[in-house]
Amino acid sequence: MELRDRTVVVTGGASGIGAACVRAFAAEGAHVVVADVQDDLAATVAAETGGHAVHCDVGSEADVNALVAETEARFGPIALFFSNAAVATGGDPLTTDIDVWDEQWRINLMAHVYAVRAVLPGMLERGWGYLLHTASMAGILTSQGNATYAVTKHAVVGLAEWMAIAYHDRGVRVSLLAPLGVNTPMLGGMAAPRRPATARTRVGDRRSSASLSAVGPVKEPEEVARQVLDAVHEERFLILTDPIAQTWMERKTNDPERWLHGMRRLQRRMAEGE
Repeated sequence: MELRDRTVVVTGGASGIGAACVRAFAAEGAHVVVADVQDDLAATVAAETGGHAVHCDVGSEADVNALVAETEARFGPIALFFSNAAVATGGDPLTTDIDVWDEQWRINLMAHVYAVRAVLPGMLERGWGYLLHTASMAGILTSQGNATYAVTKHAVVGLAEWMAIAYHDRGVRVSLLAPLGVNTPMLGGMAAPRRPATARTRVGDRRSSASLSAVGPVKEPEEVARQVLDAVHEERFLILTDPIAQTWMERKTNDPERWLHGMRRLQRRMAEGE
């Protein structure tokens, strides 16, 4: 898909991968709407890119519907909706509050469902459109120490795959971004298995070699944005941020028992390193 003069919405667009993608889409000539709960940061990114900032809690269907309505009223049909916002709090199923499970389910998965329900009818009526979903390699492999994140991201992978099959012949394209480590505030919490991730987690915090190996090679958001842009131009489904991810996927599918054994060994190493 070509993006020049087309309208793009990016949730979680105020920072990290989202902000880098906003800048990349804008550089291609797209009209970009920056949706986030971080109003000041979203306004800054929008001002830098000639875009428009909208406050949106993606865990609220009403907010997502309002985002789509405001965007279409101002800029016309949404060509590409990038469901990117996510949270990574949580940990072990026995110790993580049910409220945390509920929050992650709404933000990490249902936000994607809300977006699909809001924009897909118009895309089908026009016969074209693009849905871009951020999952994680945690949704294809797993996430050490954070069950809530792994489970909800697996669900995003399932949704994106289903959409890519069901609506491709009706003109709707779907891509799934599955990053390994990316130099954003979320990385600190994802790398450390027993430490909750928050917006305040600093990327530069010290980590053990075992936790770094769990995250994998770390990319900059701008690198990921270029990869996303290439995939959108090619209308390619799976966006991996490093070739090692393909190797890990193949190892998991070729020999699940061996892969599980290796993950258990890595889990023990990480526990011993803390």
